[in-house]
Amino acid sequence: MRRTIFEPEHDVYRDSVRAFLGKRVIPFYSQWENDRIVPRELFAQAGDLGAFAAVPAEFGGAGIIDYRYNAILPEEAAYAGVAPALIGLSLQSDVTLAYLLALTTGEQKARWLPGVASGETITAIAMSEPGTGSDLAGIRTRAVRDGDHYVISGTKTFITNGINADLVIVAARTAEDPHRGLSLIVVERGTPGFERGRALQKIGLHVQDTAELVFDHARVPAANLLGDEGSGFFSLTTNLPQERLSLAVAGVAGAAAALDWTVGYVKDRTAFGRKIGDLQATRFRLAELVTEVEITQTYVDRCISEHNAGTLSPVAAAKAKYWATDLQGRVVDACVQLHGGYGYMAEYPIARAFIDSRASRIYGGTNEIMKEIISKAL
Repeated sequence: MRRTIFEPEHDVYRDSVRAFLGKRVIPFYSQWENDRIVPRELFAQAGDLGAFAAVPAEFGGAGIIDYRYNAILPEEAAYAGVAPALIGLSLQSDVTLAYLLALTTGEQKARWLPGVASGETITAIAMSEPGTGSDLAGIRTRAVRDGDHYVISGTKTFITNGINADLVIVAARTAEDPHRGLSLIVVERGTPGFERGRALQKIGLHVQDTAELVFDHARVPAANLLGDEGSGFFSLTTNLPQERLSLAVAGVAGAAAALDWTVGYVKDRTAFGRKIGDLQATRFRLAELVTEVEITQTYVDRCISEHNAGTLSPVAAAKAKYWATDLQGRVVDACVQLHGGYGYMAEYPIARAFIDSRASRIYGGTNEIMKEIISKAL
């Protein structure tokens, strides 16, 4: 089914993204997987591409607020089989940048946004803690006001861009109230008391930079507070729909890519004297999968349109994230099976996708949390 949400200018940008991936990512992807991190210059190259164009023109961006552009980067990365390398870029364009645009003062914008727009400044957001996971109200990291500074103490985990990050938006407790006691404070590279913990060793997504962060009485200027003190919980929940839409976009694109690789494989592969794709069991399974993918793409595209219009609800975003990432898991698993033994070989993109896609049902809020959000609206 033909998608209708994109205009000619988006198609031009998609061509640029494909060229960017072919030149800047695909040739180096295997090495980055071995290194377990992408190089910092990838962010600067993405800045040249326009990945952070939402930054206003006076701060080095283009002032383009159109989520359709954001969706193109993870889609094309999935189709090219290099999606994990772009997760950190999408975090910056889809998640942290939203906070920096909406909550910063004029002084903070002038200080931070030019570097973010160019990609020379890499960002992260630190919510998850060893004992809290998706429970924002359970955050224990504390920020105590001391004159013109906050003193932050606590540990964060599962932080994307944790090693590379220059600016980390930290969710910290400034009062006891589980909701009104949470604040967002930007911690900069080199802050005394701020240390990187372990670069976490994951079973998949090896190219993605994920780390622990430790704040040992880190002294942060009070001028780095994002928004009002105590407004952090509400800022986080306001911006979560875009993050979850981003994960839905990547999920359905990952499913579509896996299906495309598999259709090509079964058309060429023979067993017992016949093409695997000629077997009725194969054809019927592929028919089921392509139907689910196209229906899901239609819903996700509707969510993109609603998000651009400012009407995407947290419930609709939760539905998109839960369904698209669950679908990704089902499709990738079925496609591994259709590849047979080769589906388990690391040199095949479907095998890498099998390992890498599993996390999509966990991060950004587990799919069980998504169901909790949906059920509360019933």
